[in-house]
Amino acid sequence: MRPPASHHHPARGAARRPFRFLIVEDEKRLALSLAKGLMAEGYAVDVVHDGLEGLHRAGEGTYDLVILDIMLPGMNGYHVCSALRAAGHDVPILMLTAKDGEYDEAEGLDTGADDYLTKPFSYVVLVARVKALLRRRGQAGASPVRVVGDLKVDTAARRVFRGEDEVTLTAKEFAVLEQLVVRAGEVVSKADILEHVWDFAYDGDPNIVEVYVSTLRRKLGAALIRTVRGAGYRLEAR
Repeated sequence: MRPPASHHHPARGAARRPFRFLIVEDEKRLALSLAKGLMAEGYAVDVVHDGLEGLHRAGEGTYDLVILDIMLPGMNGYHVCSALRAAGHDVPILMLTAKDGEYDEAEGLDTGADDYLTKPFSYVVLVARVKALLRRRGQAGASPVRVVGDLKVDTAARRVFRGEDEVTLTAKEFAVLEQLVVRAGEVVSKADILEHVWDFAYDGDPNIVEVYVSTLRRKLGAALIRTVRGAGYRLEAR
């Protein structure tokens, strides 16, 4: 009997019919971190840790995207991808691997994968690839514009406005702000921000988050981002 997939519901405020993703990844910490981040984007996510189970789940035909690791127990990602394509499934597949090199990428794409991402990778890059794959199929449409008080964040165009004035942010600044705005009113820990904005393998100074929060406060207004001592940060309407 197959174990049930880990099922994650979309965050509050997400669309009623969110896109459904399947993550097939045997590194459990990475898989659950990805699921948590994608939930915050408004997607519904299932997670399995075995290639055979991934093939079974993806073969049900109910997913809008599959994020598929290559090195898996049971059946590797190349074979899972090939089997899905041979069965006529055209779901977009983003392959993940710790390998690098042109041969591995070519092999992954030759099996029918739509895109390929080498570990370690930035969460920001992953989300950009996901949205690009959905747009390519004409499914994504415009991402919702998040509004908190007089702050407006367009996650599709990656533009930020404070009132009528557009505020220019770097890619990392925008990524930190995006983590806060999709969970506006909730406390977001420094660890969560590190995990979703920097590489999963990042082992530098965690105070880098404070540096970016400080910059955002300078650009957007000091009162917008509140520090919750010992817990993290909360974006509040002002």
